[in-house]
Amino acid sequence: MMAFNNASGHIGNSASNMQLSALCASKGSQKWIQKLVNENQDMLDTEIKRALHLPDAERVEWRSPLEREGYAEYRDAAFLEKLGIDPGEVRLERYWPKGGPRWDALGRTSSGKLLLVEAKSHIPELISTLKAESDKSKSLISSSLKEAKAYWGSNGDFDWSKTFYQYANRLAHLYLLRDVNAPAYLVFVYFLNDLEMGGPSTVDEWKGAIKLLHKCLGVRERRLEKCVADVFIDINKI
Repeated sequence: MMAFNNASGHIGNSASNMQLSALCASKGSQKWIQKLVNENQDMLDTEIKRALHLPDAERVEWRSPLEREGYAEYRDAAFLEKLGIDPGEVRLERYWPKGGPRWDALGRTSSGKLLLVEAKSHIPELISTLKAESDKSKSLISSSLKEAKAYWGSNGDFDWSKTFYQYANRLAHLYLLRDVNAPAYLVFVYFLNDLEMGGPSTVDEWKGAIKLLHKCLGVRERRLEKCVADVFIDINKI
């Protein structure tokens, strides 16, 4: 089992690192996840602990997006370092080209669990397609998605690089960490009542869209439930 550093997640200046300054968002899921992490952490922590069946005493240290860091978001080796993982212990460079998933939030619990967060405020945000241009990048991503599909028990013909690509590549990165016994969890935070973005007002609307997504990707919800959580938060309560 690989060892994990419980450091505060300081990011150095090496060329392999990538952090992206998001600044203070004015609308949408980016705005709401920033507000939760920096202004209403208790609400976010409570919902995540409930969804992942974590004890009430478990504490979460959020490592991004932090106001004091300009709400920076992290990807590539930088997201691993932010979570206290030595990139050398993970085959990320052989698994995914640079410019990989940019995480909306990253956290680490008091027992060492690693939280990878993706936030959404309206259903069209679920839809995306692979945009890599080089054949080398496309080939590497295709190979890794195939590997992830097998891990998650998907035997369907649906192309994971189409339609729901972002969700698929998040599952692929969760698999990458789980494959080296990292205690990683993927948390999707779905916001309710973001009327400015045309978002759903009920949990059932989100659940219907998520069920369709899972069916297309060929993944069974029971296969995901131990390390993938869906959290629903009404923006009117933030």
